[in-house]
Amino acid sequence: MLLAIRLAGLIAILGALVYAVGDTLLLAAKANLADYPKLEPHRKLLSGMERMVVIPPRRLMWGGLLGVFATLTMLVGFWLVYQGLASAGVGLALPPVVLFAGASVVGAFGHGSFIYLGEYVQALNRVQVESQPVLLEMLARHRKIMIIIYAFLLISILSASIWFSVVVAGGKSAFPTWMAAANPVVAFFAWMVIKRLLPKRLVDATEGAGFNIAYLVFFILVTAALW
Repeated sequence: MLLAIRLAGLIAILGALVYAVGDTLLLAAKANLADYPKLEPHRKLLSGMERMVVIPPRRLMWGGLLGVFATLTMLVGFWLVYQGLASAGVGLALPPVVLFAGASVVGAFGHGSFIYLGEYVQALNRVQVESQPVLLEMLARHRKIMIIIYAFLLISILSASIWFSVVVAGGKSAFPTWMAAANPVVAFFAWMVIKRLLPKRLVDATEGAGFNIAYLVFFILVTAALW
């Protein structure tokens, strides 16, 4: 079992790293709307998505696919989390793991959908102005779908992280009690603080990868605690 736990930890760490790379391929880009007059009138609708206009199609495709495939390794990581919580009892250990896993499964759909979101933005920049309304309607509907997905992710991950910390703080899990302060949400906010101290080039290169960098740190700590 110890070998399986260690292997699962390494797989989860690698998966979170790959997922973060997928994030950066999709979102680590800059675009000035002033350079794209067909997009500029739709600044409010795009709300930052205009950056995807400069991303080559192949990069867009692999950015989406890497995250989708990496979801399988994230599930292995949550199995590892369950192993650490199991001694506290199934009733306490299972709910946060189900929430984490459910968020990752739904998140795979959201992550992959960025491929099509990028295609809409690029098409909006290429078509004639009179043809834009159809694309704008599609983009608006897609944006609503993404808002629903990420609202679900936020609620699930926040709930799971709080539950995880409460169980670990109770002292009955296999994790040391300090792990109660090391859930994915805490790791994410720590990353947001650390970003302010990093060189701008590194911050730009990791744009969009915050949550999966947090998962990377979380899985490293989980693996180290159970090693």
